[in-house]
Amino acid sequence: MARPRSEWRCSQCGHAAPKWLGRCPVCGEYGTFIEEAPSEAAAFGASAPPRTPIALGDVRVDPATRIRTGIDELDRVLGGGIVRGSVVLLAGEPGIGKSTLLLQAASRLAAQCRRVLYVCGEESAEQVRLRADRLGADGRVLLLPDAEVEGVVATAKAQAVDVLVVDSIQTLADPATPGLAGSVSQVRACAQSLVALAKASGVAVIMVGHVTKEGTVAGPRILEHVVDTVLSFEGDREHAYRVVRAAKNRFGSVSEVGVFEMTGTGLEPISDPSGLTLGQRAQDAPGTCVFPTVEGTRPMLVEVQALVTRTWLPAPRRHAVGVDLGRVHQMLAVLEGRTGVRFGEHDVYVSVVGGVRVSDPAVDLPLALALVSAREAVPLSGPLAAFGEVGLTGELRGVPHGAARAAECGRVGVKTLLAPDGAGTLAADGMSVVRVASLRSALAQAGLGNAG
Repeated sequence: MARPRSEWRCSQCGHAAPKWLGRCPVCGEYGTFIEEAPSEAAAFGASAPPRTPIALGDVRVDPATRIRTGIDELDRVLGGGIVRGSVVLLAGEPGIGKSTLLLQAASRLAAQCRRVLYVCGEESAEQVRLRADRLGADGRVLLLPDAEVEGVVATAKAQAVDVLVVDSIQTLADPATPGLAGSVSQVRACAQSLVALAKASGVAVIMVGHVTKEGTVAGPRILEHVVDTVLSFEGDREHAYRVVRAAKNRFGSVSEVGVFEMTGTGLEPISDPSGLTLGQRAQDAPGTCVFPTVEGTRPMLVEVQALVTRTWLPAPRRHAVGVDLGRVHQMLAVLEGRTGVRFGEHDVYVSVVGGVRVSDPAVDLPLALALVSAREAVPLSGPLAAFGEVGLTGELRGVPHGAARAAECGRVGVKTLLAPDGAGTLAADGMSVVRVASLRSALAQAGLGNAG
């Protein structure tokens, strides 16, 4: 028999090749291929014994299958709590607050008399204790400063824990697998060991994963495929606010978000993000518009700001924070082509205040109003909010959750709401709802009728 040959695998995307390559043909990264030893193949002709399948109707489901963490914003994103036997991946940039959030969750779970094992592969026990004292964490959390996955699995079984927290998966190593900790082979082997533990014993596993400079989870994408839930921890480290959103969830919605504020004593959940994001808003400043967005089932008001300045460069600058730059380019084109407002000689800067990222297509209308208001240096008339998707012909299209958006606007004291015709029945006490069918009519209702 021919001797099995080793293979080369990209440490960024997991692509395998029979020989070393300077540049990965899949992800385009240079110098990322690492040699892996061949795996031991099963004997030729060997066959596994047949298993006994289980009828779907005979599967018993524990009614108390979810474990609430005690942090409402985190439970909201998880779909009501951590499911027993599930594997959750919390991904985010270094220093964003992943360890702080999980230590707080472990403390709340321990306070409920749950057995929680916290594996700290990146920090010593003394470092975790110092952070725990600052957060006021419960002292019943079991701490394991170890980086060997076999020892972690054995300890979790011996201690009969309910929840296992691994910080982080990139620091664990499997002695039976070649490669350094954090390599493709090691991450794959350690993740599979933790998944096998969760499915066999019912332990809920939460693992931390770092992200690359491109914003993807470090290591192969096998992490995102084998886990049940992927939570993305977003926010600027220099900013106080953090957002946790679900990118994958087999047991709940992927549209829910949790909002936190980083304080000296840890992450504090924010139950009213609308009042927080609009608390310091300038009322009569041009280039700003309130937008009622909906994340999952939660309506939330954010402020869309725009700055338009004269430029002397051949190619004007276009910069966006919190909203897709392609959507900004599209709105600039629609405004020039359908309303006659020119931006070709101006730099354009757009920002969603508060560190929130908006992917809702209903941001088109408030974005257009903010751009024209900044271009003409004219503030919008009165406490006004707007939502609606703008088509390439300048028409306004209806979007879901119109009633929830209107109710949130009325709750915080918005006097006028611009909404498209197809947004359903909208009503709120003390607020006037103005229906608009086109972008040009929306500009006129907002006091920008002379634009262009």
